[in-house]
Amino acid sequence: MIEPYDHEYFMRKALQEAEAAFDRNEIPVGAVIVAQNRIIAKGHNLTETLTDVTAHAEMQAITAASSFIGGKYLKDCTLYVTLEPCQMCAGALYWSQIGTVVFAASDVQRGYLAMGTQLHPKTKVISGILEEPCATLMKEFFVRKRGLK
Repeated sequence: MIEPYDHEYFMRKALQEAEAAFDRNEIPVGAVIVAQNRIIAKGHNLTETLTDVTAHAEMQAITAASSFIGGKYLKDCTLYVTLEPCQMCAGALYWSQIGTVVFAASDVQRGYLAMGTQLHPKTKVISGILEEPCATLMKEFFVRKRGLK
């Protein structure tokens, strides 16, 4: 059976969330959580808006997905996120037992891999999906933020 949607489709939806964060002057990270080929939750960074360092895109999406399914475990779900999760988000993903994490751009300084953090042993990881447009949006944000050209 051919699925009507693929990793690029859902990553584009996460990129739309990242663009919404960009428009709010938030670090442009977006996330969607998918179950049975359907988006059940989405989120983007809201750390500035909410004055909350934990208001990362992944955390927003995890909370919404858990509420949607009525449980704390996301074993049959896939997270699509435009940037490699940080240590905090990786911890939350570990405890949620999310089935799959798909991220676009790596974060070689603050990503969970660089920090030595692990996801749940059963979680599958796919990286590099739409890496270029997601990384470009992040670079553009920081160029604007720092007034560089």
